[in-house]
Amino acid sequence: MNEANELTLSTWIQRIIIYGLLIFFAFLMLFPFIYMFSTSLKTSNDVYNVPPRILPFSPVQTEVEGESLELYRFTIDGEERELVLTNESVRYGFFTSAELVDIDESRESDILVQIPLDDAVDLEQEIILQNSQGEDEDFDLYQVTLDGETQELLLAYRGSLNVFVDPNNPAITALGVARTAEQVEIVDPQWDNYGAVFDLNLDRALVNTTLVTISVVLGQLITSIFGGYAFSRIRFAGRDTLFLIYLGSYMIPFIVLIIPIYRLMVAIGWQNRIVSLIVPWIFTVYGTFLLRQFFMSIPKEIEEAALLDGASRMRVLWGIFVPLSKPAIATLTIFSFLYAWNSFLWPLLIIGEGNEENHVLTLSLIRLSNTFNNEPNLVLTGAAVAILPPIIVFVLAQKYFIEGVSTSGLKG
Repeated sequence: MNEANELTLSTWIQRIIIYGLLIFFAFLMLFPFIYMFSTSLKTSNDVYNVPPRILPFSPVQTEVEGESLELYRFTIDGEERELVLTNESVRYGFFTSAELVDIDESRESDILVQIPLDDAVDLEQEIILQNSQGEDEDFDLYQVTLDGETQELLLAYRGSLNVFVDPNNPAITALGVARTAEQVEIVDPQWDNYGAVFDLNLDRALVNTTLVTISVVLGQLITSIFGGYAFSRIRFAGRDTLFLIYLGSYMIPFIVLIIPIYRLMVAIGWQNRIVSLIVPWIFTVYGTFLLRQFFMSIPKEIEEAALLDGASRMRVLWGIFVPLSKPAIATLTIFSFLYAWNSFLWPLLIIGEGNEENHVLTLSLIRLSNTFNNEPNLVLTGAAVAILPPIIVFVLAQKYFIEGVSTSGLKG
């Protein structure tokens, strides 16, 4: 009994460790996407917050004399209060002793007291100290009150502190630096970012990309299904030789084909037109090869029985082969979708950056990143728009995709 309990405890510990590691690495994989989507909902100021935050925050504002002002959090007499920034500031002096002053970097000195300059008495004297380079540095000498005693201290540096006031009680004030003061913030997703990028021609690019992608995917599926069936089931002279030649064309790098295809598009007048992004890519060697191999795994007896019952080749293809080949078709759909959706080099060459009406998402994202390079929230908003459809397609088709990888396509 004890051995069984120990075995059970050991098994649970192993499972906890394994699941913990899996969750950790899954989070590492997903974190860039999580950060991208969260950043797409932030303001430009929130993006540069240090340290970075996942959730999108926006400052809370209040109405003061008809003007919207941001609230800042201060602790006054042990009580937390929300104040607003005024246009006033107070000149402050930061004082230290000759022993504590940092001659090379006066702002790095150990400060003994900081008070308004008006509360200190300028003795109109200077203390000369030598820095590490052997050069003389002058420091003004002031008379200040420290711990109830009057002392003569050096002015390390001057600075201004902003004046903050309670909007409900103007008698309550505080001093601070507006740049570093703690703002009152709430989680506030900026859904308007998506409207802003769509106003920058991204909606047109999204429609164009969807049209191109659907057309290319449908074209590749149709040509691959017919080609795969012809090369796997229909006997004709030179079939295997023709297939080897067709398969060998897959070895030709795309970069070699760019100039001939471009010259062809120009010759037939398809330059700068959407059709040039579709027609050249509706034939795919990979898709034909994939479906041919899949069709060959289907028992011939099924096809022969259908033909004996009077079914035509077309009926056999669409009634038997296509339903049995859903995993392979789903795999080809995902690959074709990702290729067409993310295509960049060919649209850049045949459409160009100047023809905004026929832009696809990849071209619009480049333009967006160049225009708003100082507002990464808008750039990542455009990236989120571009990446969401492929994620949805993969999630919907992952069952068939995994089945196509792990099985032969025949269900037992």
